[in-house]
Amino acid sequence: MPAVVRGGRRQSAQAPRRGAPASARGKGARNAPATPAKVAAIGRLDLSPRAVMISMAAGCLVLVAVLATGARAERIGAAVSNGVDGVTTGLGLKLRRVHITGASAEAQPAIQQALQLEAGAPITGLDLDLLRQRVQSVGWVKEARVVRLLPDTLIVEVKEHDRLAVWQNAGRAFVIDGAGKVIPGAQAARYPRLPLVVGRGADQAAADVLPLLAQRPRLMSRIDAVVRVDERRWDLRLKDGSLIQLPAVDQDEALIRLDALDQRERLLDLGFARVDLRTPEEIAVRPSESGEA
Repeated sequence: MPAVVRGGRRQSAQAPRRGAPASARGKGARNAPATPAKVAAIGRLDLSPRAVMISMAAGCLVLVAVLATGARAERIGAAVSNGVDGVTTGLGLKLRRVHITGASAEAQPAIQQALQLEAGAPITGLDLDLLRQRVQSVGWVKEARVVRLLPDTLIVEVKEHDRLAVWQNAGRAFVIDGAGKVIPGAQAARYPRLPLVVGRGADQAAADVLPLLAQRPRLMSRIDAVVRVDERRWDLRLKDGSLIQLPAVDQDEALIRLDALDQRERLLDLGFARVDLRTPEEIAVRPSESGEA
């Protein structure tokens, strides 16, 4: 029998049998597959203003709950971290030895204090980058490297600033490096063998003149202090009280002329009051009070 259309809807020509149990009809409806219209209805969202306001309020409540339990979350994280540390120490991975290499005896105490390490701490939990930064904050240290050697050793490799000279200025003495920077914590009295440079600006200019003098051991052994004059030139004060005046420029050439005079006349052995090398191609010598020159 053909299907009958009523009110724009198509109905099956076969009507359900009368007297069929209601449970059977209900069961069939539940087991029937979902039609496309039902699927589309499920996928639609209610975006009415009331629904949006309810969703925003719920999100705020969730955020407040998370913030309120933040401290608890931190405690949970700390407990987990402590648990991991306990396992590593139980396996014997704990700090027992710290080896510091490349550091002078004077710098070692400051480096050990900067590390802030405790024996028995979990070695896998140490922040090596933080330890390196602590070591490099020590005035002596130019560069540092920290290595973890399992199961129980930490190695700290240190490169210190070079000691160029002792700089005396305004009645105070400092140890300076090759760049003219003061080394914090270095005591000048502990470096009597370093050359002494004196005066304002001597710290920055010392790296230029000291290598020239070091090339002349005979002269260098007699120098008591290298004095900066007007922040532009040097005076060499010898241990016997003599004075050598260098020019503001071409210091190396002036020292070569002095070397030649010393080889001919043994000037450094005879003694003098002053040698003036400030004029190019000329040497002015003032004899000592004894009259020997």
